[in-house]
Amino acid sequence: MHLFAVMHVQTGHRRSLEGFCAAQGLSKGRKLHLLDKLRALSIALSFGALTLAAGGYAVAQEPAPSVEQTRPVAPAAPAQPAQSDQPAPQAEPAQRAEQTGAGQAPDAASPVLQQAEGQLAQADRELKRLIERTNAVEDDDAMLAELRVQVDELSKQIIAASVPTRPRLDEIKARLTELGDPPGEGQPPEDAVITDERKRLLAERGAINALTGKAENLSIEARKLANRITATRRAIFSNTLLRHTDVSAAMLSEAITATMHEAMALSRSIGGWLTFAWNYKRVPLLSAIFLSLCAALLFLVGGYRLFSPVLMRDEEDDEPTYFRQLSLAFWSTLIPTLALTAFAMSSYFFLSSFNVLRPDIAPIVAITLAMGVVLFFIARLAGAVLSPHRSSWRLVRVSDRGAKMLMVPIFAMALVNGLDYLLGSISESLGSPVVLTIAKSFVASIIIGLILMSMAWIRPVLRADEPYDAPGHAWPRVISLSFLLLGAALIATALSGYVGLARFIATQITVTSAILVTVYIGLLTGKSVSKQGAFAETVAGRYLERRFHLEPVALDQFGLFAGLGIYVLVLSFFIPLILMQWGFKTADIESWAYQVLTEIRIGTITISLVGILAGVLLFALGYLVTRWVQRWIDGNVMERSRVDAGVRNSIRTGIGYMGVGIAGLIGLSAAGIDLSSLALVAGALSLGVGFGLQNIVSNFVSGLILLVERPFKVGDWIVSGTTEGFVRRISVRATEIETFQHQSIMMPNSLLINASVGNWTHRNKLGRSEIAVTVTYASDPRRVIELLYEIAAAHPMILKNPAPNVGFTAFQDERMTFELRIYVADVLTAGGVRNDLRVAIYERFRDEGIGAPFPMKVEDVTPEEEAGSAGAEPSVIEKEKA
Repeated sequence: MHLFAVMHVQTGHRRSLEGFCAAQGLSKGRKLHLLDKLRALSIALSFGALTLAAGGYAVAQEPAPSVEQTRPVAPAAPAQPAQSDQPAPQAEPAQRAEQTGAGQAPDAASPVLQQAEGQLAQADRELKRLIERTNAVEDDDAMLAELRVQVDELSKQIIAASVPTRPRLDEIKARLTELGDPPGEGQPPEDAVITDERKRLLAERGAINALTGKAENLSIEARKLANRITATRRAIFSNTLLRHTDVSAAMLSEAITATMHEAMALSRSIGGWLTFAWNYKRVPLLSAIFLSLCAALLFLVGGYRLFSPVLMRDEEDDEPTYFRQLSLAFWSTLIPTLALTAFAMSSYFFLSSFNVLRPDIAPIVAITLAMGVVLFFIARLAGAVLSPHRSSWRLVRVSDRGAKMLMVPIFAMALVNGLDYLLGSISESLGSPVVLTIAKSFVASIIIGLILMSMAWIRPVLRADEPYDAPGHAWPRVISLSFLLLGAALIATALSGYVGLARFIATQITVTSAILVTVYIGLLTGKSVSKQGAFAETVAGRYLERRFHLEPVALDQFGLFAGLGIYVLVLSFFIPLILMQWGFKTADIESWAYQVLTEIRIGTITISLVGILAGVLLFALGYLVTRWVQRWIDGNVMERSRVDAGVRNSIRTGIGYMGVGIAGLIGLSAAGIDLSSLALVAGALSLGVGFGLQNIVSNFVSGLILLVERPFKVGDWIVSGTTEGFVRRISVRATEIETFQHQSIMMPNSLLINASVGNWTHRNKLGRSEIAVTVTYASDPRRVIELLYEIAAAHPMILKNPAPNVGFTAFQDERMTFELRIYVADVLTAGGVRNDLRVAIYERFRDEGIGAPFPMKVEDVTPEEEAGSAGAEPSVIEKEKA
């Protein structure tokens, strides 16, 4: 009903505004038309008088010139300048600007200027209407909140109206600079065309300056009106809370009499409505009830069907984790409350849509449904936190008896507060005396104060070593005194006559406390789910791990985002509820949310969260499109065309760079970042490069290429020139390489880009190693090859695929050379494998007697042993062949 009332009032305002604007627009147009006619007539009369004075009577007999003929013509020397509306040709620009600001537009006004003038004129009329509406509804806080939003929107429109004229003003200034100053005394006269153009530009500049001044004045007036509305609303709030009422026996007696009359009126109203609805609207009433029950069943079944994993307790789990307790308490409170809220709204919607509700019954039904939702929310939250029947799921350490006793006063306070609002709504709907509402609030405040004081005598506290079924101990002194003082203050406030303040405090104690507890539980849930390893234990984490085969690191990253999402959900949902409990209107919250999302001002910088989010989403979309285009061109176009692999890689990489660059520019533009500033930075960077930053920029760009292309990563074993070791860190300027002697070398990125770099572990850590074996000619080559195969096959770290290979490599003086080639899964372990193979070859050849009686020589001819003899670790630095 409130929404329909606001729409009706706004529609009436709009119609009155249109009529007012139409009337003002006609009168203004007629005035301008008459001014044009008078101006043309005065010019004609002046010109005729001058001609008659010179003795020419022919001109006096000519017909008067039209408006179009006289407008560009200026009299050379008007007979009476004080009475002429047309300025002289040599008038100062300030005089022309003054006339333009007074309502006389320049002869060649640009369309942008005309449009801005029309927008400001409309804004002026709208501002006057808002001032009138503010004066008319100074006692209606809801309407004042709506008007404040309209004033803020109007202020933005006023500022935006003058913005399009700024480029035109810059063009005029630039053109005036090109034309220069008019010639002084003694200088030759300039062309008439230049003089006319300068006058026209000066007149247009004056008009733009006048329009900017008008926009500033209107913006100031709008800001004053907004501040006035805010001050009025603050005064209304203060007067409502601090209004004093004489609490006496006569007042209570009058309230009792009014209560009896209200009870009879309520009985007649509800009975008459039910009789009328059943006799004349039976089908709509039954249809609304049926659809409401269907909606309730849908929300109930759908909610439990979708969210049953986070709503149902595991009866066999006697020791749930703290995260599971928090998650169950938060979601089992939030989701059913949302479902019940949707059911209440749908029920009221169906009853209203079928025209079953009467105007006096609709508020009662609405407040009854709202009270049911609030009571359910508080009872559900208290049950989730205290868990009186399942101590293992209890979030606070209180005894079983204490949990059950605490449930009673919490629900009682919520019930008393809800009944107070319900009875107040009934009194307002039935037009009962105000004293009845005051008496109800007075009684409710006294009862809630007594309930708070009674909570101080509950003994729910447990020691660390006591079980949940222990009797329990009293509250800490601070908590018990807080209950006593708060309840006594509430009772004293009501008894002193400030019933409105007492009712407000009682409501905040009941509802705001419940909301704050829910917020706290939600924040703890977000904190718990974002801990390392916690998300993997949740239902969503197990599903993602099973569906996408995610690693623990990826699951922890998802957990971090899930925690942040819970934070945003809790704060964005419950902070508006708290603000509404403290007297703020929906229009205020919407206005603040719009400003936070679109206009965060830090000095002269304006940040738009919506723009930044849109920029990030557009960049992500552009990135995905780029990757799809890369795969499509590579897999469909170039593969079918049998393009060389190197060319395919170059084209694919180029498309990636270009797509990411375009996506970045689109994202920056959508985020509201001025790309001209980036152009200035690029220009300054180019200038710096020209003065000696070539190496720095080269290393910087090379670092970006290394980070994007990733020819090697941290932990890889690389070789570049005489430098060999493990990559420890890659920055945008240099790469840190740790040698086998544990020496850190900072190698500029440009060297790694321009020089050849060998990476032993680029694709994987698979590596090949060779061991040269030399035997005498007395040995059987086939037996030697067979033994080498057997020795390689017996080692557990040698891969079977690719299989080991033995080659008869050379005939030398008095000996034959064989080479055993093996593959290992981790090239870093190849040194130890070669040592094991050498020992195995020596022992096996000795047992087989290969090479006797001539000496047998087994050697590894790889150059790493030469480096090892210099003090390096042979098992690590021996050279491998990938």
